[in-house]
Amino acid sequence: MSNYRINQLTKFPDEPGIYLFFNSKKELIYVGKATSLKSRVSSYFRGARTSRPIEQMIHEVVDIKWKTTDSVLEAIILEANFIKAKQPKYNVLGRDDKSWNYLGITDELYPRVVSYRQHEVGTLVNGQLGKETKKELGITQLFGPYPGLNTKATMKLLRKLFYISDCQKQKKQSGKPCLYRQMGLCLGVCTGEISPVEYKKNVIQPLVQFLKGGKKRLITTLKKRMQQASKAEAYEEAARLRNQIASLERIHDIALINKSFVEEETSAGIQRIEGYDISNLGATGKVGSMVVFDSHGAVKNQYRKFKIKSVVGQSDVDCLEEVLVRRMKHDEWQLPNVFLIDGGKPQVNRAMQVLRAFEKDIPLVGIAKGPERKKNEFVFGTRDRGFIKWVSEHQDLLVRVRDEAHRFAITYQRKLRKLKK
Repeated sequence: MSNYRINQLTKFPDEPGIYLFFNSKKELIYVGKATSLKSRVSSYFRGARTSRPIEQMIHEVVDIKWKTTDSVLEAIILEANFIKAKQPKYNVLGRDDKSWNYLGITDELYPRVVSYRQHEVGTLVNGQLGKETKKELGITQLFGPYPGLNTKATMKLLRKLFYISDCQKQKKQSGKPCLYRQMGLCLGVCTGEISPVEYKKNVIQPLVQFLKGGKKRLITTLKKRMQQASKAEAYEEAARLRNQIASLERIHDIALINKSFVEEETSAGIQRIEGYDISNLGATGKVGSMVVFDSHGAVKNQYRKFKIKSVVGQSDVDCLEEVLVRRMKHDEWQLPNVFLIDGGKPQVNRAMQVLRAFEKDIPLVGIAKGPERKKNEFVFGTRDRGFIKWVSEHQDLLVRVRDEAHRFAITYQRKLRKLKK
């Protein structure tokens, strides 16, 4: 257990931001991002430990500081800036070349934004890329590292915020508006409506300032430009700037934070989800399934299947109890951060009884199909507001886990039926 006082966790805000772990020497040893600081930081002090270096060394933590942000995107940027500047040892130890990503600005007439993996940028000196490497990659600036960043979703977000264009990849401008121009997300590189100088001023410079963590200064600059455009009667440009400012001020309100945005944030603290389902043919052929998901998706080598042994007749609730009891007796299996079951209140209540019997305080949620079996209804085994909020933000992920548990149970049952024939 860490030297950090558990009761201090209640002081953490339920907002996005970054958290900073310090050791007894007042050294920053780890920095992380979160959609909910309270939920994320609390997760380090409850449940089972994973193999992540920082969790193995959580006992070193004697002080935790935090900084809130207006959005998860800004938390990601702030985290990257701290990692680059401070090089906390457990961020470095926990680095995975496949999950550390960077964004580069290309050295072109109309610069593009390109993503890179750690192995593509090579070794950085004090968090900086050498001139020769920049030249080799064809970029002028590099931003990151962004641990676990889903670059596809990020590019979609940045395009909406900054009108980034990639029609410059076409060697000759056809004069025909690209799809993004038609959608109002390109300023006209494809049609020759914007010069390279204007493009760098209106697209690249604001983007760079934002990626450096200067959103407030950027908004001030954009407001001045909007006023200037309005005075010059350039009303279309003034309206565009007004909309851009509004989007930047309300990033968290424009449906840009979703399950695919940051792969590491499959979580806000969740590194392991276990999903359960029961499948039967009447009173016979009863089986149960356990599937496991972590921050990278399904962990199929940790799936488990159960042939029901003690239940007489047909009772999904009793079958679920048997499966969970047998599972909980396996002390060698890593405990999850979340239990997910296919079922409503009866299943959730029984599952909670099993967890209490084994003295495990782990969040649990069930998914019922609703009265008409057309709608997923989430049934909670806890009233923790942080967990309820996390579930509401990750419903698609949880349904995916439920569906996988159902598929795995059905597959096992069919296999057993074939063996009986």
